[in-house]
Amino acid sequence: MTILPSMSGMKLDPIDLRILDAIQRDGRITKLALAERVGLSPTPCWMRLRKLEKAGIVSGYHARISIRQIAPVATVLMEVTLGAHRQADFDRFERAIRDIPEIVACWSVGGGVDYVLKVMARDIDAYQRLVDGLLEREIGIDRYFTYIVTKTVKEETALPVEELIGQDRGGFAK
Repeated sequence: MTILPSMSGMKLDPIDLRILDAIQRDGRITKLALAERVGLSPTPCWMRLRKLEKAGIVSGYHARISIRQIAPVATVLMEVTLGAHRQADFDRFERAIRDIPEIVACWSVGGGVDYVLKVMARDIDAYQRLVDGLLEREIGIDRYFTYIVTKTVKEETALPVEELIGQDRGGFAK
């Protein structure tokens, strides 16, 4: 049995990895079904899950909402380059965008731009109004580039745990 140290310091074995895989694919799985899926009895399985939660490895449970079933939406990827690159400039920008609900993801990146944002807006006009508001706030944006998502080809919420930790393909059952 391979034991893997996690970044939290908790040692993970193949059963822990099966638990993680199962709950990220079905956050509403019952304790009994989870235990059956990973090959444990319910009590030890539940204790392991609680340890994973307490260690911060499991950080929450969420419903995935199909927003397009509710309302039309424009998904936009936005590259942002700041005018100055001191720590205070990055901090100011990051503080400002944290409070904007339409910005659903923001990554600080290396390369030719400073940030990549994922924006979900009612429509392109609403997106442009959001950008205009960001520019008026003077949060350091020097340039930005907009990429309109025309079709979602793949969008996974489950992380490829097995591949990321380097386990063999047969490392744990799905």
